[in-house]
Amino acid sequence: MFIIKNKPLRRREHQTLSIKVLDDKDHCRKRKKRKKNEKSKLCGIEMKAKTVKGNLSLRTNKLGFPYVFLICIFFFFAGFFASTLFSHSQEEGHGLRPRPRLLESTKEGKYNLMPSGETGDDSTTSIPFQVLSWKPRALYFPNFATAEQCESIIDVAKVGLKPSSLALRKGETEENTKGIRTSSGMFLSASEDKTGTLDVIEEKIARATMIPRTHGEAFNILRYEVNQRYNSHYDAFNPAEYGPQKSQRMASFLLYLTDVQEGGETMFPFENGLNMDGSYGYEDCIGLRVKPRQGDGLLFYSLLPNGTIDPTSLHGSCPVIKGEKWVATKWIRDHEQDV
Repeated sequence: MFIIKNKPLRRREHQTLSIKVLDDKDHCRKRKKRKKNEKSKLCGIEMKAKTVKGNLSLRTNKLGFPYVFLICIFFFFAGFFASTLFSHSQEEGHGLRPRPRLLESTKEGKYNLMPSGETGDDSTTSIPFQVLSWKPRALYFPNFATAEQCESIIDVAKVGLKPSSLALRKGETEENTKGIRTSSGMFLSASEDKTGTLDVIEEKIARATMIPRTHGEAFNILRYEVNQRYNSHYDAFNPAEYGPQKSQRMASFLLYLTDVQEGGETMFPFENGLNMDGSYGYEDCIGLRVKPRQGDGLLFYSLLPNGTIDPTSLHGSCPVIKGEKWVATKWIRDHEQDV
């Protein structure tokens, strides 16, 4: 039998073991410290990220409204520029359908037309106008007729011109009314115009006024030379001054056949109730004034909707100062006229 005795460790072995234990402890400590440092770094990165995010959020909050406003302005101008380019390309016809011209009838387009009656149209008609006044009711029609149409009417009428006359009131004579109306003119119906121009114009006037052609008198073609005029007057006939009337002039349509260099305006001195205090002398060229331009039309109503004479419809022709004025007048009545 063998007996084994534990021998005490030698000093060197004990030292080695101690060092080893210390090394293990130190390794663990270092590993823990490394993990702690890594964790600290991660926490630091996270903290930095939060700080950056917070700064960005703060910056965004501070600059939010101006930033959004600038973006809106940018997109507004971008849209405006794009729409301008699009409209120009549409006008120039770059592969797009051209716009319909004014003063034309068309069956095609954006309108869903209704079935028309026996006397109606199966197309739309565009006649542009401007409201000049409500007192009196006056409308302006630019480019109502072409220059060729105007010149054709002048050529037909010039051979039959005579000094213009007046409808006389009680107590008036040709002698004591001289100087009130100094133009020359002639009456010409659409059926008498062999060129067919007045027929086209008359039909267009009926559409513009929505009053049938049968209510119109023959055209009164007038010429005003330098210094010629027509003092202010009413187109409607007051029965108290002119006696009983079978029908009444309810509206007047003036088609200007020439440009006038200076003067010759159509005036409405009582427009909107002005100058109605009794001091107006019927010769002064004041109030609303419409300058003649070739091809343009002027429509005004002499009667109010209730059928009485509109006191603000008083009108006249200012003296021609330079040039020559030609106008075709269509008087429209409230009853049909004998053909």
